[in-house]
Parts: sequence; C-alpha cells; structure tokens
Amino acid sequence: MSEQQDPAVTPSTGKFALQRIYVKDLSFESPGAPQCFRDEWKPEIKLDLNTENRQVDDKTVEVTLHITITVKNQDKVAFLVEVQQAGLFLAEGFPPSQLQSLLGSYCPTVLFPYARETVSDVVNRGSFPQLLLAPVNFDALFAEAVKRRADEAQKEAVDSTTH
Repeated sequence: MSEQQDPAVTPSTGKFALQRIYVKDLSFESPGAPQCFRDEWKPEIKLDLNTENRQVDDKTVEVTLHITITVKNQDKVAFLVEVQQAGLFLAEGFPPSQLQSLLGSYCPTVLFPYARETVSDVVNRGSFPQLLLAPVNFDALFAEAVKRRADEAQKEAVDSTTH
C-alpha cells in the first residue's frame, strides 16, 4: 500500500546553495578616543539588525545583514561599528513563501557568525575590550516580522473599509 504525503510537507525540489560570503561595507568610529580609554569601562551597548535581499540574476540572490552597534560609556559614544555582511545564494525552484523564509531566516543565520567575527576584530583593533555578539534567533525575528506585516495589512484593510 503506498502512502501519500501531504503536499505541504513534501520535500522541496528547489536548489539552494551558498556561493560567496563577503564584507560589503565596514565602518568603525571612535569619537570618544582617547578620553574614553581613561574612563571606567561600564559600556551600554545598542545593537540594530536588519536584512535586505536583492535578485542579482534569475538564480542568484544577494542577502545583506546590516549590523549597527553603538557603545556608550558614561553617556558618551565610545565607538560605533557598522557592518554589512553579504552573501550570494543560488536559489531556484522554491515557492515564494518558502524562498522568503530562506532569505529572511536561514541566510542571515549563515551570515551572522562572519559578521560577529568582523565586529570582534574591528573592536579589538580599536583597542577596546572584546565584544562578542550573542547568537541571534533569526527564525523568531522572521516569524515576528511576518506576523507584524500581516497585522498591519489586516489593520489597513479594516481601516479602508471603515472610511
């Protein structure tokens, strides 16, 4: 007796592969130097993460992870790091919803360790104490973004019917 699989859980026949990882943009500023080296070190760290993707050709997508870290010490900016860690991914044969999940969750998860190493290295070269970024759950961030967009679309639909 043959078993039939639910099409929703059938393994995809798409092709997906990492082709290249690179630093697309990097900036380090230390406006508080040299005074910040003399102050007691009690940093306040602000981390901003964003992703974007663009179609390079019919099979290749560039995904860019944007990380901005602002570190203040005693209410003064000690340093600012901006990294754009990018990757080229072969992606073909996926339905749009599955492709968006790959690009919005899986790809940033692949790129993040490289960005974390770049941040750690440049902060060290700036003569500051080591900064190791904690792992990020991009699956949860992507799910939250999808839910937020759906909620906003639903609110707009309700607003447009009430006016």
